[in-house]
This record gives sequence, structure tokens and C-alpha cells, in this order.
Amino acid sequence: MVNKFWDGPEAAHRRVVYKGAGYSDSDIRNKPHIGIANTYAENSPAHIQMRTLADAVKQGIWEAGGVPVEFGVPSTCGNVAIGTEMMRYELAGRDAVAMSIEFVASVHQFDGMVMLACCDNIIPGTILAAIRKNIPSIVLTGGPMFPGNYQNKPIITPDVNVGVFADTIPEDFCAMEDAACPGIGVCAVMGTANTMQILAEALGLSLPGSATIPAALADRVRAARESGRQAVRLAKEGIRPRDIITKAALDNATTVDLGIGGSSNAVLHILAIAYELGIPYSLDEFDKRNHVPCICGVRSAGPYSVVDLHFAGGVPAVEKILEPYLDTGVRNIAGTILHDVIKDVQPVLGGVLRPLDQPWHTCSGITVLKGNLAQNGAVIRTTGVPENMLKFSGPARVFNSDHESFLAITNGKIKAGDIIVLRYEGVKGSPGMNELMQSTDALVALGLDDSVGLISDGRFSGFNHGPIVGHISPEAMEGGNLAFVEEGDLITVDCFQKELTLHVSDEVLAVRRNHWQKPQPKITKGMMALYAATARPSHEGGAMQNW
Repeated sequence: MVNKFWDGPEAAHRRVVYKGAGYSDSDIRNKPHIGIANTYAENSPAHIQMRTLADAVKQGIWEAGGVPVEFGVPSTCGNVAIGTEMMRYELAGRDAVAMSIEFVASVHQFDGMVMLACCDNIIPGTILAAIRKNIPSIVLTGGPMFPGNYQNKPIITPDVNVGVFADTIPEDFCAMEDAACPGIGVCAVMGTANTMQILAEALGLSLPGSATIPAALADRVRAARESGRQAVRLAKEGIRPRDIITKAALDNATTVDLGIGGSSNAVLHILAIAYELGIPYSLDEFDKRNHVPCICGVRSAGPYSVVDLHFAGGVPAVEKILEPYLDTGVRNIAGTILHDVIKDVQPVLGGVLRPLDQPWHTCSGITVLKGNLAQNGAVIRTTGVPENMLKFSGPARVFNSDHESFLAITNGKIKAGDIIVLRYEGVKGSPGMNELMQSTDALVALGLDDSVGLISDGRFSGFNHGPIVGHISPEAMEGGNLAFVEEGDLITVDCFQKELTLHVSDEVLAVRRNHWQKPQPKITKGMMALYAATARPSHEGGAMQNW
């Protein structure tokens, strides 16, 4: 395969710098160049392994007759930013990742890419980049970590987050910290990171069966090597992301998200991916699949970990159970179709996975709510809601930031039956659509998650659960009715009727609107100002796609 961009006298200025980096003339001229977008970071258990995986990818690329070209991509761990104003950067990090890869891949004219990613917004950032460049691409995820052991019980990262706000903190809290993250990989709960690892496979951009391989297993390294080989094949055959991520693939990913009880953040990511593709896709696509039951019992939908899911068959087992709801003709980067992947799969049932007629939850993982508080929609992770709170009403307790709400909760000012209204935390209000983990973790820690509701134009971590409604659109900063809620107003959240209602007349709301003054932006320069100026609303994915 002669690489025209690198062959001939007109490419001498390109070859010379590669030769200075150690590449040979024949490799530069005659082999497909495969970029390796590496999100390695030494301060995250999810990304510290990426250096090892990148080496395995390189081996696979060389074996298949390609030339690997590794480059760095920024990555963060959102857990570090909990409780700080810096949490607003996390969703915008999705766009930073996409643009970083777009930048390098455009300048260096790769023939294909393998993108290594693990955490919440990093994985969808790589998917957006793959679509934007539309060169043959594979997403290689890092896999889940094993749960830890504390006092002879399994422990995972969210247990520490909640423990911080509990009335009684164990004396050996440091030992609890030491146990919660026992090694490399993504936190073992069905948070955003594991949800997006699974959805990358469901979309067809990761090797079948690879998403849930625990990070510490040798199979993960083997998957990395095979990803390198497959990337070369894709480059030679010219198979591109837009050939794989079709409307049917998006529908499958949505169905899988609902069936596993995935993070509500996946809604944002699927919508942004669809917008990048130019495929019309809205919250209605989630709503019309509301009949899909949750068949996976990974926390918070059940007591299990993603490692348990892997040993029950992983994503292919999930897809086998959900087969009646899926299009099995969709393609994947391994060169097969979904039918071929799952035809002989036998899920291990009775533990983390259950059949369709005996699901963990008869409702789907996500319910879309609409009403006069959310004309464009809002979402609630139904599988994490106590049964008594699937429909509830209460007086509004109004706050304009996560920290204000958190202080009210921890100071005993929030009582059973209240509904916390947490606004100006949306795409433009925050800006960045902050994850409201202080308030939600405090509610769980203080035992209020079965009696207090919370609604917001912000978003929630995949760790969070309870009667919490997010992604309200229009957001308060854009003049949505959320901005006009006053202390004591009656609000109803009804998951059965899919409604979010403020019991205030249109006439009263009109008066309040006339007296409303839009707050000044919290950020006026830098990355987050750019995000606020260019991001689409949450019901369209909240990405920097102002085109």
C-alpha cells in the first residue's frame, strides 16, 4: 500500500521529520499510518494503564503491516473535581478530547486511528473525533477495575463519596479509602465510564466482547493488540466510522443503555454523537423505547459490579437478551454483524443478568419527563429511584448552586417531602452542566434519598441515584420556567405519566418572567466561556456543535 501523502518528492519535507524520529523510509512511504490517541495519565487508575495498552496496540499495528504513530490526548478523573467549581470543566472535556484528536489527525493525515480511552467524557470525545475525521477508527477502552474489600464486604468508589457526608464516619476511614480503588481500571459501578465503554461496543466501534474485560486481566492486553491489527485492516479496506455508526446502531446503543440501567449522561453523549453524524435524533428516541426493561443488576440498578457482568457474558450477553429490541444487521469494526456476534451466546442468568420476562426492573433505565418545567424534556434514571418516589409532590426549596443546596441539606434545613430546585447549573448557566454530586451524595448519606426529590438543569454522576431529575430544558439561564420557581411552589414528578409539573398558572409565570433579570455569566473568558457560547442545549447533547 503506497501512501500517497508520504510518497514522492513532494512529500520529502514530511518524510524528513519522521526519519528524524526514527521511522524508516520504506515504512513511511509504503504502509498505512495508524494514529494512536493515548489518554494516558499517571494520576488516574483508569488511565495509568494506557501506556501498556498503547504498546500492545503498536505490536498489533506492526504485525498487520502498519506504522503506529502515538500522540497524547488530555484526560481527567471527574472524582477529583467533586465539590469544586472545577467540576464544570468535565463535560466540556468531551469537546477538548474531540478537538485534540481532530487537530493531530488532520495535520498528520493518518490512514486510521486507535483511540485509547476510559473515563466519563473521554470515551464520547474519542467517538466524536472518529466521526468528525471519518477515517477508519477503533475505540479501545480500558475496562473496569475489580471491587475492593472493606470489612469483608465489597466496596467501590461511590461508597467513599457517600461516606464523607454520613453522620458517622468510621475511625479507619483511611482504610476504607485504601480499599475502594484496589487497582487499575474504571470504577466498577454502572457509572458514566462503564456505560460509555459498553456503548462504544454497542455502537460497533470497539471489538465485540471487549468493553467489560477487567483492566487487570491479560485479555485486556490481547484486545489491545487485536485492535491494532484490526485498525490496519480497516484502513486498507476503507471502512469508516460513518459506515458503522448508522441510525440503527444509534438505536441499538439507546436500547442497550436503557436495558443496562446506564448513566443518564449517556443520553447527552448519544444525542451529541447523532448530531455529529447529522442524523436527526431526540429525546423521543429514548421515550419510544421506554418499554425496554432493565435486565442488568449492576449498581445502582442492583448489587453487582461490571466485573460480574463480564463473567456473565459481557455486552454480547446483554445484546443476546435484548435481541428482540435490536437490529442485528449492524456492522462492527471486527468485520462482522451483530447477528454473528450473538448467535451462539448463552448468557449466564440468575445473577447480574436476568431474562426479559424476569428483569431487575420492569421500567427502562431512563425515563424522559416533559411538562411546563421541561418543555424540551428532562431525564430521570428510573432504576435508581425508590418505588415510593416514582411519583411524588412537594414544596420547592430553591437554590442557585450545588454548594448552596449541599449546605442546606447538611445543616438540616431540608425535610422529608421537600423538592430541591437546583438551577443555573445547565449548559450555559454553570456553564458546563455541572454534576451535582455534593447534594445528591449528601441526600443518600443522610437517608433522605427516599423522601426528598431534586430537580435541576444540571446533570448527575453515573454514581448518583435517587429521585433526582436532571437535564431540564430549557435551562434557567435561557429563561426556562425553572428560573421562575419560587420557594414553596408545589411541584410534581410523575414517572408513570412522564410529567414534570410546576403547579403555578401561566398567568403567574408570565408576571414572574416579566420581572426576571438574567444573571450575569459566571465565566467570561477561557475554555468555559467558549463552551457556553458554542454548546447546544442539553436536549440536543450539550456539545460544542454550534453549526
